[in-house]
Amino acid sequence: MSDSAFSDTTSNKDSAFHNKEHNGVDLTLKPCEVRLTRIKKSKNVYDDVTEETGAFFKEGTSRGCYGWESSLRQKPQARTVFQAGVSTWSKPVDHSKKGLESQDEGSEELSLSPSSKTTPRGRRKQAYQDGKGFLTGELVWGKVKGFSWWPGMVMPWKTKSSPPGMRRVEWFGDGMFSEIYTDGLLTFAAFNKCFCKNSFASLPVYKEAIYQIIELAGERCGKSFAQAEGNKEKELKLMLDWAFEGFLPTGPEGFLPPGMYFCLSCGSTEIEVQHPLFEGGLCVKCKENFIETLYRYDEDGYQSYCTICCAGLEVILCGNASCCRCFCKDCLDILVSPGTFDKLKDIDPWSCYMCQPSQCAGNLQLRPDWSVKVQDFFVNNSAMEFEPHRVYPSIPADQRRPIKVLSLFDGIATGYLVLKDLGFKIERYIASEICEDSIAVGMIKHEGKIEYVNDVRTITRKHLAEWGPFDLLIGGSPCNDLSMVNPLRKGLFEGTGRLFFEFYRILTLLKPKENDDRPFFWLFENVVFMSANDKSDICRFLECNPILVDAVKVSPAHRARYFWGNLPGMNRPLATSLDDRASLQDCLEVGRTAKFDKVRTITTKSNSIRQGKMGPLPVIMNGKEDYLWCTEMEQIFGFPKHYTDVNNMGRMQRQRVLGRSWSVPVIRHLFAPLKDYFECE
Repeated sequence: MSDSAFSDTTSNKDSAFHNKEHNGVDLTLKPCEVRLTRIKKSKNVYDDVTEETGAFFKEGTSRGCYGWESSLRQKPQARTVFQAGVSTWSKPVDHSKKGLESQDEGSEELSLSPSSKTTPRGRRKQAYQDGKGFLTGELVWGKVKGFSWWPGMVMPWKTKSSPPGMRRVEWFGDGMFSEIYTDGLLTFAAFNKCFCKNSFASLPVYKEAIYQIIELAGERCGKSFAQAEGNKEKELKLMLDWAFEGFLPTGPEGFLPPGMYFCLSCGSTEIEVQHPLFEGGLCVKCKENFIETLYRYDEDGYQSYCTICCAGLEVILCGNASCCRCFCKDCLDILVSPGTFDKLKDIDPWSCYMCQPSQCAGNLQLRPDWSVKVQDFFVNNSAMEFEPHRVYPSIPADQRRPIKVLSLFDGIATGYLVLKDLGFKIERYIASEICEDSIAVGMIKHEGKIEYVNDVRTITRKHLAEWGPFDLLIGGSPCNDLSMVNPLRKGLFEGTGRLFFEFYRILTLLKPKENDDRPFFWLFENVVFMSANDKSDICRFLECNPILVDAVKVSPAHRARYFWGNLPGMNRPLATSLDDRASLQDCLEVGRTAKFDKVRTITTKSNSIRQGKMGPLPVIMNGKEDYLWCTEMEQIFGFPKHYTDVNNMGRMQRQRVLGRSWSVPVIRHLFAPLKDYFECE
């Protein structure tokens, strides 16, 4: 139908007035006039654009030649669009094609530019996990048809998933973006191969790009060009000399992506904390997962998940008998180099990157101070900040008095034993314990000097007023409903997990008032492998973050535990004393030989003595493997020989009471600073 016909039809149809009666009232309806304007499209300026190596370019243009200003590296021209019923033209709509990013995008992602030193924040970015290398933050050379090799930096992919082998690159010099296949990329280490003298001499933007990328590489390597004294040309010459000579002294490894640039677990640029073991970061979700699973072990004794990402479906185990680490295929192939996992499978035995840091390569670099960093990581990982504990000044020696202690969930009186070993004068030690075997050990070994009051839930405010005031409150509620190892765990608010609130209730009742200067100390202990929510709730009630102490530093057995409290110097490093038996051989009876220097955590289960689900036993006697004897387990925990040998208790009874106890050297380490406050013998 022609335009004129359409107009005539409309005119005839609407020319008459329509009269209509409604509720006795005559209504006159006027015709509705409809005006339509045809949309005229402008010529698509991208009709001549094709795709090559993941980027888009215009035929007949080359970088730096005439017409390059209108090439892919510039903001695409906008289409002009007219809308129906609008008398004036609307704002042009930018229809940029996939693979081309506008200069405006560079302003939106200013924090992601190559010269930026800050960690990007905002929307979560997708990691590159296709095993092709070139991870986020890596400095590269990119080859786009029509241009010489151009310096750039790999940036996070913008959508949920990136096509395999594709990378999003921001180019130095002009800040533009391209999506390019990894086949068209080289590492920045290939400087001698990719540097173009002609482009450097004739193109100011190329010269600026070289300056920017070497400046960033120098910052990452710690290289200074201060001798240029502010002269940019002289500085650029020094930069080129440094690059042509191989970026010495660090070499190309020096300008790898900085540690806090991306999450080692998922590749996200939304970094929350540093990874405690390797150079790199962890995002919020991966941090929570890392906290919950780092100390989780399978029945074979090895870590349940990868040491790097605390995930992974396919892992390789360390062949060192004293190590329980494992590393997943994704981490090795992505962070080290493609195919690393398959190569390591042929090495038997293979020592992991923790045991032999010298084999670290690529983006996987072990922190030299990882043993300290992992402690710091577990100190302040509840994502909460609290007021510092009240600091009590030391008491002059002539004014110190004997200590009064209330021990909840006392076990086999580890607290009393340590205080006596440290020489404290104990005025009163009241213990709450319901296990008959544990009570028997405390009563017999300490000659009835401990006062037992049974169930903690029966202790009232009146009792505390009669027994107190106390100087020290200690305890560790049962962990079976908190430990992630227990698939039937009920959590903090059900089952035995609720007993934590008994400790909190009594702590609240015992705390001195603000105007009371009497020193009061407390200590609460529990398992490391609990859920992040339970841990955060405990921190919230106790109003402090815990410290993590692993007894393996002062004993032959691993035993990582959280400790909350206000004891002086809790954060100080755990050091071995001359009296500590840190090696398994030191704890064995005559004629028995240790197969391992350290053993895995000893629990209440008999199978925990094995070094793995079907692993070997830790002792050799008469040429055969053997279990640990009870006296040897006592020595491992730091107790005197035959400490649990009471009431004709059997082997499993003795292992159960030991498996629930504290490590004596660790408690001695925590209690030692109290000697500045209380009288000693």
